[in-house]
Amino acid sequence: MTTEDAALAAGRAMAETRMRETVRLLRPGADVYDPGTGQTTTSSTELHSGQARVKPVEAIGEAVQAGDREVSLRRYEIALPWATVPAQPVQPGDLVEVLTSPDPRMAGLVLHVTGTQYSAAATAWRLSGEDRS
Repeated sequence: MTTEDAALAAGRAMAETRMRETVRLLRPGADVYDPGTGQTTTSSTELHSGQARVKPVEAIGEAVQAGDREVSLRRYEIALPWATVPAQPVQPGDLVEVLTSPDPRMAGLVLHVTGTQYSAAATAWRLSGEDRS
């Protein structure tokens, strides 16, 4: 193992200690209507579930028009363990659902993936996401 490899391994281990949220990475599917209940739900495929670090990138939300309502976009960075390999490649439009967090206000937060970052020299695998509420 080279000095650089050892430093990266140590950095990746340290990055994982800061990953205090548990998330689920989902690929939304088709809407499914249940005539028995009259409810429409969206099916989804789980790509990954596990620890992460979710942190806001911008403190101020950007107001945008979405259909007939205004929504506020808040940008987040989602860091997953560097060795994470999801069931399918992650793409914009996938969802990150925060299941647990030391900050109870984050549990239930759903982020829309807007991009991914790849690097052999990174300490974590990072996704960009937006809260579109």
